[in-house]
Amino acid sequence: MSGHSKWATIKHAKGIADAKRGQMFTKFIKEISIAARMGGGDPAANPRLRTAILKARAASMPKDNIERAIKKGTGEGGAASYEELVYEGYAPGGVAIMVEVLTDNKNRAAADVRNIFSKFGGNMGVSGSVSRMFKRCGNIEYDAEKVNEDELMEVALEAGAEDIVNEDGIITVTTDPTNFATVLEALQEKGYESMSAEVAMIPEAYTSVNAETAGKVQKLVDRLEENDDVQNVYTTAEYPDDFNPEE
Repeated sequence: MSGHSKWATIKHAKGIADAKRGQMFTKFIKEISIAARMGGGDPAANPRLRTAILKARAASMPKDNIERAIKKGTGEGGAASYEELVYEGYAPGGVAIMVEVLTDNKNRAAADVRNIFSKFGGNMGVSGSVSRMFKRCGNIEYDAEKVNEDELMEVALEAGAEDIVNEDGIITVTTDPTNFATVLEALQEKGYESMSAEVAMIPEAYTSVNAETAGKVQKLVDRLEENDDVQNVYTTAEYPDDFNPEE
């Protein structure tokens, strides 16, 4: 799981704490709303909604916000109609990049994403051009100082987790996407508070970049993540150990 460990380290070089809380909640609201619109507002009968709710709870999103998002999705709140889109391309240094979008305006989203790629040294690719370089996995992360690793491992593995890695003070539980909700729910029921929880696209292999290129890649990623239509951004970049994205 060395590649997975690299992903966790790279992800946390930027830090979850610097994410804008309101922006993060907005993305969860859209995710919950579209899940409710597609499969109904009952989490027990809608696995996608259940997963979205679990992720929101893992990020300490208030219950009222979650309930409003469900109502919005089922039409009680005058929901917008969202489309799910995936854009693929390359960042500076030949780094593969995938952008997952939820938008109520496909033309706007496409233009915005293309403009960001162009402005920050990347280029858009055709559908399927880089998706083969990634695999979808569930990832749940914990602060190693705040949990009992042995106990967490026992609960996670019993619930169906595939692997647990402790690196740089972060314990990452990896699951098959189909078992993600079950594992996360089992850990939440035991009182474990996660730092993050998501089903993510993890690179099959990484592209090493120097500090200068890493800075360019991070600027592109940051601008994409700041866009209201963008839900998730994934790259194959492997940054230098001493790279500080905030410098």
